[in-house]
Amino acid sequence: MSKSRTIGWVLLIAAIGAAGYFGWQKYEGNRQAAEAAQKRAAQRPPVPVKIAPVEKADFPVYLTGLGTVQAFNTVQVRTRVDGQIVKIAFKEGQFVKAGDTLVEIDPRPYQAVLDQAKAKKAQDEANLANANLDLGRYTKLGEFATRQQLDTQRSTVAQLTAQIASDEAAIFNAQTQVDYTTVKSPIDGIVGLRLVDIGNIVNASAATGIVTITQIEPITVIFTAPEDQLPDIKAALAVAPPKTIALTTDGKKVLSTGTLALINNLVDTTSGTVRLKAVFDNKDHALWPGQSVSTRLLVRTLKDATVVPDDAVQHGANGLYAYSVNQENKAELRNIKVTQSIDGRSVIDEGLTPGQQVITAGQYKVSPGTLVTTAVASSDQSKDEPKAKVTQE
Repeated sequence: MSKSRTIGWVLLIAAIGAAGYFGWQKYEGNRQAAEAAQKRAAQRPPVPVKIAPVEKADFPVYLTGLGTVQAFNTVQVRTRVDGQIVKIAFKEGQFVKAGDTLVEIDPRPYQAVLDQAKAKKAQDEANLANANLDLGRYTKLGEFATRQQLDTQRSTVAQLTAQIASDEAAIFNAQTQVDYTTVKSPIDGIVGLRLVDIGNIVNASAATGIVTITQIEPITVIFTAPEDQLPDIKAALAVAPPKTIALTTDGKKVLSTGTLALINNLVDTTSGTVRLKAVFDNKDHALWPGQSVSTRLLVRTLKDATVVPDDAVQHGANGLYAYSVNQENKAELRNIKVTQSIDGRSVIDEGLTPGQQVITAGQYKVSPGTLVTTAVASSDQSKDEPKAKVTQE
């Protein structure tokens, strides 16, 4: 029994010694591997990246949407008299001014009526002159003229005076009809396709017009906004008409800049949106009636916001992050919170402070602690140049 117990203890001590030996070998191997990895990392060349500063700047907050261009005024030109068209004085697509002649209708029937009314007035004026002479004679006769004759003559003078007033009204009406034979543009605008040709008979009662004119200087854009944005829009409108930008539908090119004119008087309950109307000078005719555009409405400006280029913002499993570069030229991962993003810039609410440097290109080669060599990112891109990426709060 004593001998077996001794052998057991010897075997146990041997096993413990063997386990300790192998554990020490594994530890030493890991330590040597870690030291080798550190040496390789120290020998690895710095990763080239581009950086940009974290800035403090005023940041405009735009409300984006889609809209449709509408003419400021649209007029369907119609005739107010019946007759045959003898002249068309415009070209399709021409810019016309208010008062420019568009169409001439045969004026001869209406001119004849005008001449007849003028002749009738001349006749009545001659009769009135004779009646006044007779009234003067009766007045001079005194007691030799009866009272009835005097009263009758005065009545005749009054009747002829009223008749002349009626003649003047008839002349005015006839002259108006003659004027209507020359159809003129009521507004400044662009004429569309003509709906009648020379030689056709037009009627004042016809539903079909002669041509349509659309006013494009100025011009309007109708667009919608979510109803929950109404407080911001109304607050901005109360101070001054907010700046509104019209862009191409892809949001890449600015077409015109104007101001918000009004908010519609009701909210569409089916879509939860409200219609807005913006006015643009449109001197270059960049906007055209019926055109679809993207819109940006400036609702407020964030003062002294922390701003970085969009390229610095990365998406990860745990949310948004960015790499900053410390004084040792090593990359540091920063979890960030972005509240606004437009025109290639993002507002950082958490994670970065002004004055830091962030990596804008080459992040795919970088991990926390990586040594980097830096180059300043190009700043040729204008901050006013619109991009497609736009986010709202």
